Amino acid sequence: MCNRAVKCLINIFAAIAYIINFICINAIAEEKEYADSYVLIEANSKVVISSKNENEKVPVGTMAKLMTVLIIAENIENGTIALNDTLKTSAYANSMQGAQIWLMQGEEITVSELLKAVIIGNANDAAVVLAEAVSETEENFTTLMNDYAEKIGMKNTAFTNCNGYYNDMEQISTAYDMAILCAELAEYDFLQEYFVCWRDFVRGGETELVNANKLVKSYNGILGFKAGYTDNSGYCISVGAERNDTAYISVVLGYEDEDNSLSKAKSLLNMAFSEYTVFTPALPENIPVEISVKGGLAKTVALEYEKIRKVVLPNSAVNSVTSKIVITDYVYAPVPKGHKVGEIQYFRNNKLMFCVDIVTKENINEINITKSLDIILKKLLTF
Repeated sequence: MCNRAVKCLINIFAAIAYIINFICINAIAEEKEYADSYVLIEANSKVVISSKNENEKVPVGTMAKLMTVLIIAENIENGTIALNDTLKTSAYANSMQGAQIWLMQGEEITVSELLKAVIIGNANDAAVVLAEAVSETEENFTTLMNDYAEKIGMKNTAFTNCNGYYNDMEQISTAYDMAILCAELAEYDFLQEYFVCWRDFVRGGETELVNANKLVKSYNGILGFKAGYTDNSGYCISVGAERNDTAYISVVLGYEDEDNSLSKAKSLLNMAFSEYTVFTPALPENIPVEISVKGGLAKTVALEYEKIRKVVLPNSAVNSVTSKIVITDYVYAPVPKGHKVGEIQYFRNNKLMFCVDIVTKENINEINITKSLDIILKKLLTF
């Protein structure tokens, strides 16, 4: 073979190697663009146990439906709508594409079946029917979604429609915000039968629904929530579970592989249940039950303590919590009920975790000349 031919082959192989290398580098870069946002929280306190980029704003696509479900749940709770109410499908709802239950214009269907369709089947048309029932238009409902997000503390979230299928790149949230949303959903017990259902039917058995959240089939104590995918959001999942009155929520956003997203969400929950404890720290010893009052009708005032919140700690750190009482020696009358006179400080490794207020349990009026004379007179009469 001549040198020219050899050089040609070398150039061809070099070009092929360059192309392969380019593809691999871009694939790795694209993979890094995903798979870097998750959070694990304790549902009651919303304390973050484990996280990675939990406050990074990312597209969440059809996970937006969780906010739709939350608003519908609140409306059911306050009596605005009922699970057995029948709603009529609009032309706009009928026009929805993607995941759907193929509702026809004018078709009537119950709120309960629509919730099934949204939660289990991820149905875009069902989400619109529910949104229109509450706010007349999807646009009005979207405003309600964003208002509600702000109300519950979702500081880095924005929705542009009720189903997240359209404009999926513009449904923006964070792993932590979505976890807050799921913690709110967990408060509605009647939703659980929908969230934990693996397979069901609607429209008289004509339309099958299969849950994308495969963990509902087998995970111990599952509370449900949602798994979803769009081109821009990647694979996302939010899942909660409860055991022995303790609930944890894990949210994983932006994975390229569905199995990896499910596995990550499951491993986070497993870690929570096996390695962490939720408990209420004990009151310190020698808690004062009263303190002195100066210039009052009574010489002392009874005390009470605000509720001690639960904490989440690694199993090995449960005995590391210490407490300290900081309280004034006396108060001047008049003393109103609920007046703060001190606090119980709780520490872990000498770092303050939280405080519990110590407050007066009753009102103590100020003594004056008239009241002093009344007291003297009563004592003289009973002498």
